[in-house]
Amino acid sequence: MLRVLVVDDQDLFRGGFAMILDTQPDMRVVGEAADGAEAIRVAVGLEPDIVLMDIRMPLVDGVEATAEICAKTDAKVIVLTMFDVDEYVYAALAAGASGFLLKDTRRDELANAIRVVAAGDALLAPSVTRRLIADLSRRGHAVPALATRLADLTDRERDTLRQLARGLSNVEIAAELHVSEHTVKTHVSNLLSKLGLRDRAQAVVFAYESGLVIAGQS
Repeated sequence: MLRVLVVDDQDLFRGGFAMILDTQPDMRVVGEAADGAEAIRVAVGLEPDIVLMDIRMPLVDGVEATAEICAKTDAKVIVLTMFDVDEYVYAALAAGASGFLLKDTRRDELANAIRVVAAGDALLAPSVTRRLIADLSRRGHAVPALATRLADLTDRERDTLRQLARGLSNVEIAAELHVSEHTVKTHVSNLLSKLGLRDRAQAVVFAYESGLVIAGQS
């Protein structure tokens, strides 16, 4: 049973998300919070599996709350926002968020997002992914300190990271590299550990910022 904390400063959104998730047979909403400060306290106390986190909130915003929760608990954070704006994507991912969805997502997509992130995959709304890659392309230059860390990876792990950066699933990566899905999972686990990354979302950003992948090139 996946234990979920819902964080939003608007009662209507918070209650709606909680109601949708409580109807799922494999999920239970264990708490709610109306601002980031409260979210941190509740997350530390309840230790949920997943936190649905609003971005714009009073007192402590969702980005700061995400960073605190990821530092103090094992919870994975999915950011929900009305704004598919680049700076929010970067701030949330840098803070440790594993997923990023717009608030107008369908209820079945919301439940599926929680399952995807709980299983260890990253999740970004398609429109957000396009903006993210476009902005990474504009930034252009690799960060030397990150590029040196690529030396710790095997050739196959670097190949896997390239495919992750394209947004491919494990099944799709397995087909591209002509290996089993189990082998892909092993490569993903190894590269995350070697690079000190929390999940696939951070791996995508690392792939571009390290210079391993250049936007616009296959």
